[in-house]
Amino acid sequence: MWINLIKEFMQDLRKQKLRTSLTIIAICWGTIAVIALLAFGEGLSTQLQAGLRGGGNQVMVFYGGQTSKSFEGLDAGRRIRFTEEDIDLFRRSIPQIERISAQYGRSVSLKSDYASTNTYMEGVDVSFDEMRSMYPVAGGRFINARDVAEQRRVVFLGPEVANQLYPEGNAIGNRLFIDNNPYTVVGVMQEKMQMAMSNGPDARRAIIPHTTFRHTYNHAFLGSVLIRPSNPEYQKRIENQLREIMARKHRFHADDMQAIGVWDFIEAERIQAQIGLGIKIFLFSVGFFTLLIAGVGVANIMYVVVKERTREIGIKKAIGAQNRHIISQFIFEALFICMIGGTAGVMISSGIVFGVRSLGLQGGVAEFLGNPVLSSDAMIMTCGVLTLIGLAAGVFPARRAALVNPVESLRYE
Repeated sequence: MWINLIKEFMQDLRKQKLRTSLTIIAICWGTIAVIALLAFGEGLSTQLQAGLRGGGNQVMVFYGGQTSKSFEGLDAGRRIRFTEEDIDLFRRSIPQIERISAQYGRSVSLKSDYASTNTYMEGVDVSFDEMRSMYPVAGGRFINARDVAEQRRVVFLGPEVANQLYPEGNAIGNRLFIDNNPYTVVGVMQEKMQMAMSNGPDARRAIIPHTTFRHTYNHAFLGSVLIRPSNPEYQKRIENQLREIMARKHRFHADDMQAIGVWDFIEAERIQAQIGLGIKIFLFSVGFFTLLIAGVGVANIMYVVVKERTREIGIKKAIGAQNRHIISQFIFEALFICMIGGTAGVMISSGIVFGVRSLGLQGGVAEFLGNPVLSSDAMIMTCGVLTLIGLAAGVFPARRAALVNPVESLRYE
């Protein structure tokens, strides 16, 4: 049966070479549009997420503000600040916290044996690297617990400032002066994407233990507190508990939002995921309608085939062919056209995606659009759409063929 269906399809193809070829090309182009657009959309969404996590990997950054309401006889406008004692208090009081780090910061001057520069330096705890995606290159490390406990003068550098200070690439293990105080470089950060930042990119950041920072510069208050929940769902619970703790300590309204500020990367990631989903839905819609137009061409071909084979259909019915045999024949041909065009489209679009990825485009817009991702979901959706289009394009002409009156069709020329 299948061999006969394929033979009949090839006969129709020879009779309608140009029209069938154009229809197959349209299906191919529609498939390319769906898969390529979804691949670039997925790549864009992935890069945007990576860029956001480069600034903060599922963390919340809390910083002190000013009270905006009077409370228990205390006037509004009081400064609220964090101290290192608050870090220990949060650890004990909020069990949903997975990681927490103090964060000091200031602009400093750096000088090596090769060059000097200015940058922004932070004093942090050992878990800061995980929360800010600041991973060391091979041969180096981030600051550790012993560095913090012993107030060691060690520094972790961003790649840009490290290359500036050590143009020969030998930063790790060498001496560096920060505001005329000697430090040892223990690590250099790997290159990363970063969309969200404060006081400049991490590529130009210098990091030292927070205990060293406090002892050296005699800072009484933290610049901010970084917290990562053990589960992103605890985000609001942690924020509310932290506000209540600080409100009791400093005597202000717990619902005074201006007293404690928060930079919430978890919420930003959710919003960005929704934007990415919207982009993918839009791109899929564009490709889907392109395929739909090609499906109209398939239906048109099938109507022409039915019309040209009216006499043949009548003869088949006259000698006993059932309607389901006639319908299956034309549905098969419609699906076969979609399969040929779809297969070619999948191969070409896959080649485009792998070709773009092999170029290794970096920097600027290319960094976001130069990393398309072929997903199984995109392939499954495309195959499903092609099948539906093939069925829709074949069913209606097939029903028309099945309704042919054998007596009338035998007089058809």
